[in-house]
Amino acid sequence: MIPELAHFFCVLAFTSAVALAFAGFFGAKQRQPVWVKAAKQIAIAQFLFLLCSFVLLDIAFLLDDFTVQYVADNSHTLLPWYYKASAMWGDHEGSFLLWTLVMAGWTGAVALRSESLSYDMRGYVLSVLGLINVAFLLFLLSASSPFVRAFPLEVTTGSDMNAILQDFGHLVHPPFLYLGYVGFSVAFSFAVAALLTGRIDAAWARWSRPWTNTAWALLTVGIALGSWWAYYELGWGGWWFWDPVENASFMPWLAGTALIHSLAVTEKRGAFKSWTVLLALLTFTLCLVGAFLVRSGVLTSVHAFAIDPERGMYLATIVALVACLSLSLYAFRAARLRSRISYHGISRELLLLANNVLLTLALAVIFLYTLYPLFYEWFTDGGRVSLGPPYFNRAFVPLMMLLAGCLALVPISRWKRTPLQLFRPSLYILGGAFVLGLFVPLILSGALHIGVTVCVAVAIWILSTHLADLYRSRRSLILSFLGMSIAHMGFAITVIGVTITSGFSVSQDLRLAVGDEVRVGDRTYVFEDLRVVHGPNYVAHQAQFSVGDVRLLPERRQYTTRNTVTTEAAIRPGFTNDLLVSLGEPVGEGAWAVRIQEKPLIRWIWLGAFIAAIAGFLAVFDVRYRRLKHREARLVQEPQLGSG
Repeated sequence: MIPELAHFFCVLAFTSAVALAFAGFFGAKQRQPVWVKAAKQIAIAQFLFLLCSFVLLDIAFLLDDFTVQYVADNSHTLLPWYYKASAMWGDHEGSFLLWTLVMAGWTGAVALRSESLSYDMRGYVLSVLGLINVAFLLFLLSASSPFVRAFPLEVTTGSDMNAILQDFGHLVHPPFLYLGYVGFSVAFSFAVAALLTGRIDAAWARWSRPWTNTAWALLTVGIALGSWWAYYELGWGGWWFWDPVENASFMPWLAGTALIHSLAVTEKRGAFKSWTVLLALLTFTLCLVGAFLVRSGVLTSVHAFAIDPERGMYLATIVALVACLSLSLYAFRAARLRSRISYHGISRELLLLANNVLLTLALAVIFLYTLYPLFYEWFTDGGRVSLGPPYFNRAFVPLMMLLAGCLALVPISRWKRTPLQLFRPSLYILGGAFVLGLFVPLILSGALHIGVTVCVAVAIWILSTHLADLYRSRRSLILSFLGMSIAHMGFAITVIGVTITSGFSVSQDLRLAVGDEVRVGDRTYVFEDLRVVHGPNYVAHQAQFSVGDVRLLPERRQYTTRNTVTTEAAIRPGFTNDLLVSLGEPVGEGAWAVRIQEKPLIRWIWLGAFIAAIAGFLAVFDVRYRRLKHREARLVQEPQLGSG
């Protein structure tokens, strides 16, 4: 009865989503407060229904109910309980149930926290969120149901979970990624509501910013966790591969980054209204494009959930409808979004505009390069081509360096106009940063490296100008300003980490047997032992390497049920350097393929990302947003019940 009950709650959630879309739209269009108030209760009910459905299906996993096809395909009696619980989102159907649950959670949060909005704006926002919920719940129930029974029962122990997913990273990476992905639906809904009501002003931007910042921060955490997971779990020692599915999450992140900067200008100066709305529509559309790429199989990826053209076509239809309808509305209303403000010279508005242009160009490059193999295959009747990291890096890195230069100047700039003499101290700082940047490659490799010097110098420039600005403003700091500065400094730390680990990592592929020793960099690695160890559902060859006083235990695991092999790298983490050893295949005569790597400052990549995410959360709690919301709530003129 558990899967049937879970299915029933999912049907109730779908019914609630339909009711939410209708109640919100009717209440906003007819200015009927009673309907808008009802929409709030419906949104909360929808979330509770989906939560019950999700929990019940997870219980089926924990109880090893292999009469449920999805459980039989993705679990095993020998799995630890926490992997059984996370197996829920380990494949297509369950991951979409998690998606709809997160979507309902965001919808419920908006319903609870939108009391100070006018009734028409609130109604349209909830209606749009309801329509998105309808589309995905319809897809879940009709084409991707995880509740199907498996009769007659053929599996008694389960087919096991994907071996790569049997890791802590799978417990945390997808939920955070979905929280960020789906969170941008709120910014999308606010943009559509603003187009419908014709009210795009500072108050609208103030309401959109906290939701957008939260979604952006969660997506930042999700991407950073995915990078960290790939680094240690896949055994390659890399942190980013420009894989299509990695790009699918990175594209909305770039658009969302541009959006939060554009919202700041709209709120402060009333400028960039048209651009801000377009970015809000584009960001969530790219989230849907990402869902399509992951689940359709149109592009080959180690991360992809499934190769299923039928379900891919359904998702493509959703993407097309959302994009076409929202952009048509935007085109129809765009003439009303003109901003009547002026700014001159190197003003803060100009720098933020340059910021948005560079982020959009980077987004366009990644989008085209990611889909180029697909276009090539279509137009050459089955021809194959792939674009590797060098293609992406040649276009992306220069754009990011220009962006970094804009970020360094933002703290010095002023709204409307900035006197040029204010930039003079910043140029002195840049000169000093270049001197420091020259020493970095000399210290690490004994040779000059212009690329490293430029990247490190620009990162130090960002850190210096923002720290100086924080010191100048220390007596009047507000959380939104502090969050902005910390986020930019987090970006600079990530740039330093990317630059150093890309330029000075050491990697050697070796053929070693027990008793062999090899010198890599400044360290000697000794292959001391090899033994067989047994896990709950796998058998592994575990090697023991010593590096001074450090013991590293890489494994090569054989999962018995699915007969799959994984490489579990052994890592000695460090703030300044990681030591990484991976055990590959046996190569005869008692020898094994071994990869030894040293990764300087690689953890700075994720440190900077998490600092930026914390800064995003910090800005959300700015007290002025609460004060403004309370003030706006008092100003809202609520129509009488039943009024037209």
